[in-house]
Amino acid sequence: MPLTTSLFWVFVVCVLLLICAMASLVARRAWIIRQGVCFDLCVNVETEHSAKGWMLGFAVYGSSELLWYRAFSLMPRPKYRFARGTVLIDNRRDPEGVERMALHDGHVIVETTTATGVRQFALDPHDLTTLLSWLESSPPGRDVDNVV
Repeated sequence: MPLTTSLFWVFVVCVLLLICAMASLVARRAWIIRQGVCFDLCVNVETEHSAKGWMLGFAVYGSSELLWYRAFSLMPRPKYRFARGTVLIDNRRDPEGVERMALHDGHVIVETTTATGVRQFALDPHDLTTLLSWLESSPPGRDVDNVV
């Protein structure tokens, strides 16, 4: 078999593997989105104002926890689980310097305190309003009659 024919088949196999990987990413995201309300959410375990540590992903609201998935992963399980009462939002700011290139356009950064060690969230301002509302509300099925 000539070398060019062998290289052709290696190329074809590589292209097919790439197509399968991309199709798997799309199928995974479609499966996760069907689980509930989904929105883009970037997380960072670092406290400094730089592009270091930012991970692109998306989150899905559950009744008592927020599930965060990496955008470019084939894992079906979430990387982080944020329980409703354990996430504290401390401060809000716009991306600075190289952070603008590492994050989605229009996202704001909020500093957080979580049990998982995540220190910052980056998300759309409308999604931030929804997240704050979800964090402040009680989970469904609980008989909470105290209105402040």
